[in-house]
Amino acid sequence: MSNENIVKKVCKELGITQKELAERLGVPQPTFARWASGDIPEHAKKLVMLYLENMQLKQKLKKVTNALKVLKEFQENE
Repeated sequence: MSNENIVKKVCKELGITQKELAERLGVPQPTFARWASGDIPEHAKKLVMLYLENMQLKQKLKKVTNALKVLKEFQENE
């Protein structure tokens, strides 16, 4: 992974605070503060990235579900 701060990147992408991300991941605030300052172990990077990926997939699934709903409504109106 690159040298960019993964915690800050994920918070920015999700539009949430570091405190919110820590709560969502179930990580104690002092530990998370260390991660946010750049002292983040590899397993924690993976945890944060997996959470981001999960949230992105949920957003995509919601879009697909909405699109299918529209298609179904269209078919019913024909």
